[in-house]
Amino acid sequence: MHSQISLSFTLICLSLSSFSINAATNKPKGFSIDLIHRDSPLSPFFNSSMTHSERIQNAALRSMSRANRFGQSSSSTAETSESVETEVLPNDASYLMKISVGTPPVERWALADTGSDLIWFQCSPCPQCYPQNAQFFDPKSSSTYMSLSCNSNPCSALPHFLVQGQTYPKCGTNNECTYFYSYGDQSYTNGELGTESVSFSQAALFPKTVFGCGHNNHGLYNMNNAGLVGLGQGTLSLVSQMGNVGRKFSYCLPPYNPKITTKLRFGEDATISENGLVSTPLIASSDSKTYYYLNLEGITVGQQKVSLTSQSNGNIIIDSGTTLTLLPSSFYDQVEALVKQAVGADQFIVQINNHKLCYKNVNSIQNFPNFEVHFTGANLSLKPRNFFRMISNDVMCFAMLPTEGQPIYGNVAQINFEVEYDLDQKKVSFAPVDCTKQ
Repeated sequence: MHSQISLSFTLICLSLSSFSINAATNKPKGFSIDLIHRDSPLSPFFNSSMTHSERIQNAALRSMSRANRFGQSSSSTAETSESVETEVLPNDASYLMKISVGTPPVERWALADTGSDLIWFQCSPCPQCYPQNAQFFDPKSSSTYMSLSCNSNPCSALPHFLVQGQTYPKCGTNNECTYFYSYGDQSYTNGELGTESVSFSQAALFPKTVFGCGHNNHGLYNMNNAGLVGLGQGTLSLVSQMGNVGRKFSYCLPPYNPKITTKLRFGEDATISENGLVSTPLIASSDSKTYYYLNLEGITVGQQKVSLTSQSNGNIIIDSGTTLTLLPSSFYDQVEALVKQAVGADQFIVQINNHKLCYKNVNSIQNFPNFEVHFTGANLSLKPRNFFRMISNDVMCFAMLPTEGQPIYGNVAQINFEVEYDLDQKKVSFAPVDCTKQ
């Protein structure tokens, strides 16, 4: 058991460390970028005044907020040269990603969100916008901006919202696609749908990317944040619009260490080649085409397995932006009871820092049970660091919580697994590895 367990991971894409090109077509096949921990001193948003306990508590609160958010309800061609550089910075439960938009390109920070699809930026004129440090994006200053009509395919792909008696998307005064897109935390964006060139530095260009030019936006957003980049699996997400790079990405999250970086890989570079690979289907859901649904069949603690009653149609979301794993309440209670029985320690705290099961005098605990998570077709053997996290030098807490909302498989449970999302093959794959060496 290490003295520090991973908190919520955030991507900071410091540089494109590698990419591959198809020699026959000179088209990109994949690339990878660096990741660092959201609370690492390497992060430009690192808050040195926060204690370790405060970071742990904030991560737990973000996990619950993320669950509440999930509970709500034409590809471009990539052109890549010899190097790519971009950055992603922490912002609560999500990530801030550096991205360039327009021609000539202007650099902006935007939330990278695995729980939504639409890409949007605050655009001028912006009479009802939240404050941001950078200027609003001006589509009139870009030679590559094009408005989309209300009968275009991308407009038809937008979700429908009823707002003050009006149904969105709708036709504007010049037949433009006027959209409204809201989120579970009551934030929203309202504006005009168009296409624009977006890039991660000048070396990786994605022309004619569908995005929203928001003129009426609301939310508790950081002033560094100029918009949002959807990374879900819907047709309007950045992942779905990456063209020849392909709809595949992977990451490998190491235990927290301020000196360790890891990789986020796209396209062919995202394919896992390590031993011990197991895969589970991505489940199509009638509730959402955005989220990454899996089937959780049960959890084994020690030698006893607890089966989940609902094992069809996708009963849990896998999400790298959520710290803790959130389980249906009755199922959680059975798992927690087995953990208590297996650990056998008398001194436990019912709740601390929003955690339900915590132990003190950690060094005296000898019995960390076998812990296996059973997805359809994929059994994952977790280490203690995947289901316990240190709150202080002598207190550790179970890294899972009960929820009456959307169950989520969080990132603590994913430490030292390479995780691959293949949207075309409709599967998520796992391989146990030492992510500090990736």
